[in-house]
Amino acid sequence: MSTKVPQNAEDQEIDLVLISKKVNSFFARINTSIFKGIQFFIKNWVIVLVLVLLGFGIGLFLDITQRKYTHEIIVAPNFESTDYLYSKINLIDSKINEGDTLFLKNTVGIQYPKNLKSIEIKPITDIYKLIENKPENFELIKLMSDNGDVKKIIEDNLTSKNYRYHRISIMTDGLLDDKKGTEPFLSFLNQTEFYKKIQEVQLANVKAKMEQNDVTISQIEGLLNEFSNKANNSQKSDKLVYYNENSQLNDVIKTKGDLVREQGNHRIELIGYDKIIKDISTTLNIEKEGILYGKKKLFFPFLFVFIYILLQFFKAFYRKQKLLVVDKIA
Repeated sequence: MSTKVPQNAEDQEIDLVLISKKVNSFFARINTSIFKGIQFFIKNWVIVLVLVLLGFGIGLFLDITQRKYTHEIIVAPNFESTDYLYSKINLIDSKINEGDTLFLKNTVGIQYPKNLKSIEIKPITDIYKLIENKPENFELIKLMSDNGDVKKIIEDNLTSKNYRYHRISIMTDGLLDDKKGTEPFLSFLNQTEFYKKIQEVQLANVKAKMEQNDVTISQIEGLLNEFSNKANNSQKSDKLVYYNENSQLNDVIKTKGDLVREQGNHRIELIGYDKIIKDISTTLNIEKEGILYGKKKLFFPFLFVFIYILLQFFKAFYRKQKLLVVDKIA
């Protein structure tokens, strides 16, 4: 037992010495690498400087010339024209991908079609608006949610196309204004004879309904005035009169309130019915964001210098391996 303890202590001292040597060797290699790196840059400082300036110039040029902007238009398709709207957007997007500038300029009316890069449309999810005052939609969503994931159902294409508002996103290389971009684009979306005829009929129906509601409201007001006069006369004659029609009177008052609310909704409808695809709001020239966007003037110098170092390393490695092969052959 007495001979093993010193042996273990000696082994531990040897291990510590080896670890210390390895650590020192590691730091020595790091110092050597740093020195070689500094030496490399001192030796090749002219080439490195040229690469930095070249990379900065190219990056600056790209940052200035390749500015991308997003433009968003929120629209409300009327007269059940949602599928028509989506098909038109898909058509325009396909023409952009094909590079069909003649179609974009002559048919759509975009003055600078080459600046267009992409266009897409997505619904603005509003499940509460979808089921508001529409019990059939609520029951349908409830039935579908019993058999699947509610989130997937809400975002499903069949469901999403029933939302009232949709967001159109357009990406361009340059700035856009209403007259050169959005106005011709919206005008193109509203060029459809089929939905124009539906628009005329729908407007006539709404106006006729409003006129009928006004007549009904007037009749109800006359009935209420007559009832009020009878009640006042009964009080003046000091006679106690019972009205068994109280429940019917409440129904009449409720009907009048419903009609007044309906008239208000119709007035709002008429505001939106002036276009088949009604533009609600437009936000232009939102500059794109990204990791390298606007920072190419800083990225390219590092990239060029890195490629140069990589090539020099490859050349040195190749020469070293070539010498080893020659020595073996010799």
